[in-house]
Amino acid sequence: MEESWRILEFYSGIGGMRYSLMRAGIRGVVVEAFDINDKANDVYEHNFGHRPFQGNIQTLTAIDLDKYGAHAWLLSPPCQPYTRQGLQKGSADARAVSFIKILELIPHMLHPPLLLFMENVVGFETSNTHKQMIKVLTRVGFVTQEYILSPLQFKVPYSRPRYFCLAKRKPLSFQHPSCNNQLLRTPPSHLTSSSTIPKDRHHFSDGQEEFGISCEPIRNFLEAQTSYNPQPEYAGVSFCLKCNVCPANCEKNTDDALVNSGAPQDIENTNIRTGNIVEEVEGAKEDKIALDKYAVPISSIERWGNAMDIVYPDSKRCCCFTKSYYRYVKGTGSLLATSESINSKPAKKLEISSLKELCLRFFTPREVANLHSFPADFHFPPHIGLRQQYALLGNSLSVAVVAPLLQYLFTEPT
Repeated sequence: MEESWRILEFYSGIGGMRYSLMRAGIRGVVVEAFDINDKANDVYEHNFGHRPFQGNIQTLTAIDLDKYGAHAWLLSPPCQPYTRQGLQKGSADARAVSFIKILELIPHMLHPPLLLFMENVVGFETSNTHKQMIKVLTRVGFVTQEYILSPLQFKVPYSRPRYFCLAKRKPLSFQHPSCNNQLLRTPPSHLTSSSTIPKDRHHFSDGQEEFGISCEPIRNFLEAQTSYNPQPEYAGVSFCLKCNVCPANCEKNTDDALVNSGAPQDIENTNIRTGNIVEEVEGAKEDKIALDKYAVPISSIERWGNAMDIVYPDSKRCCCFTKSYYRYVKGTGSLLATSESINSKPAKKLEISSLKELCLRFFTPREVANLHSFPADFHFPPHIGLRQQYALLGNSLSVAVVAPLLQYLFTEPT
């Protein structure tokens, strides 16, 4: 396509899809993004300089959508109707209505999109909403290729399998039509040959990834040092909320409240930018992350220790982080063992008394963003609280997986 692609981004969240477009090197412009979550839109605007449309997309008409003149639609609709932990009501769930409404507008458009990309949880592929989607796309002349892939298959030590649908409207076609109308669980060679990802191929099946996948160790995704120091070397030194780095006498800090790095705080309401929770004192040899606020309480270890998923700096896999991470320790994501005396998983399961010695902590929001393969210049605006940051990340997507899929979708056959 000679002209730049015009793209609509539905359910834009904190920008994972847009970062994937950038990583894939797509020559295009996002003409509009849509999301009803004001906090997600704050983050999106903070990073991209554009605030998504925050109205109810169910009010959009075919005429409204035609006005954008978009060639491609990218969608990441709510996953709750299809999750294993949910009621699995599918199309009967109120949260599925907007996606179905958008799909049903396509046949009534004068200029329907040429390309469509959709991401959701594993389980969507067996839902009645999936059947409705395929029916509509087929009626309008789309050819589809479907995948269930995880970041683990792209050398990222993060288990987050997701369903993806790639669709092209005829006469456009895929470079590899042999994959048409199939659901694949292995990254095909045309994905692994992409410059955005490694070339190893690994199969994903029945919710379990193969063992021995050559992922990078978790330590490569951590902030600075990994050890937890319950008594910070510079406890009591105050830092301003505006830049999160400089001492309290910073000229930027005239009217701002201060954070005392050594005192207990309400972590939900602490306004600290992700990735910049750094102690910097004149004469210090290196910056130190105040990891004490991420420590797992001893009471939680005593109650849920046997149910926790514990990983180590040398581990090559961690569990999916949900929007409830940091609020709960069970079933919401992995916890990191930061004791300097141990870097890899012990041969035997540890007793509760031994777990207390591991210096367990939550992954920081910046680290969760790293495992989602967000770029280093991604930041949360200062007013987004810590629990909100985790919740927004838990609803996001893996750039490492989506980027090569988008690169393939937007590539035309030669």
